[in-house]
Amino acid sequence: MTKQGRGSAVAQPVAAPPGRRRSRQRIGSLELLVAGMVLLLVGRQWLAGWFTAPGVQAWATVFVAICVQAVPFLVLGTALSAAITALVPTSFLERALPKRAALAVPAAGLAGAVLPGCECASVPVADGLIARGVAPAAALAFLLSAPAINPVVLTATAVAFPGRPAMVLARFGASLVTAVVVGWLWARFGRPEWLRPSVRRERGAGEGRWTAFRAAFAHEFLRAAGFLVIGGITAATLNVVLPREWLGGVAHLSGVSVLVLALLAVLLAVCSEADAFVAASLSVFPLAARLAFMVVGPMVDLKLVAMQAGTFGWSFAWRFSGTTFTVAVAASAVAGWWLR
Repeated sequence: MTKQGRGSAVAQPVAAPPGRRRSRQRIGSLELLVAGMVLLLVGRQWLAGWFTAPGVQAWATVFVAICVQAVPFLVLGTALSAAITALVPTSFLERALPKRAALAVPAAGLAGAVLPGCECASVPVADGLIARGVAPAAALAFLLSAPAINPVVLTATAVAFPGRPAMVLARFGASLVTAVVVGWLWARFGRPEWLRPSVRRERGAGEGRWTAFRAAFAHEFLRAAGFLVIGGITAATLNVVLPREWLGGVAHLSGVSVLVLALLAVLLAVCSEADAFVAASLSVFPLAARLAFMVVGPMVDLKLVAMQAGTFGWSFAWRFSGTTFTVAVAASAVAGWWLR
């Protein structure tokens, strides 16, 4: 085998025989769905008793709740992403944000305050922004801030913690600081090969805007929905398996409780519009720990990591999620100290 020079063309693979080429075709989501339905129909008599078990019913309830909460916002985010692809010219996005990443990142972070959506909506929107020429650091800052500091989330926090306006300010400040710091870290240390280029359907020459919007929407939604289901299955399983008694034993350990509720936010994958009420119900924990639950949850949870991996690749997802989790916990601890 001869070595290819840096400037030489990449060698084309040898065509496989027709029979071998057919055998290597990938099984798609439609085939898996049909196979699963057939298995359920054939084995429904044997599975009926198993599905009546309390643990399985609890798992199904949590799984359906996660998906039902997330799907409307996933549709919103996918629609915005498709609108960006079909309607917004690249030149407009290039002019809308400052050229320097040091200024573009906080501007994008503050822009997240005007989009009322959850984390499931922010992933496809950030993907669309990157595809249209926005700097990845700025798009990622928007991805983190949009589900955490929008008016709906802040209003829900005020309702869940009546008489504690400092809790709303602490959530806003810790979330915005996390988004901006992670964006700056990506601008400084991020590598292009970690962020897998997204295969997007671009608007073709002569194609109408409505046709381009529908095609882009279908492409983005089908891709993101599959990973939402994977994340929902994992989160529902951990919701059922995780013993609640463990939480009571660490609630009064000041240093550990913040980390415990931050990890719990990752596992439970509660929608950002509802997580304030869950945090308020965990009254045995100090305010700093409950703040960490609300700051970490909209930025790092199982369904969100799965969607990021499906959109940008696993190489990006585990680095980005680990960094975001660390910064969010630190920002929550500092803001929690201020709450005292």
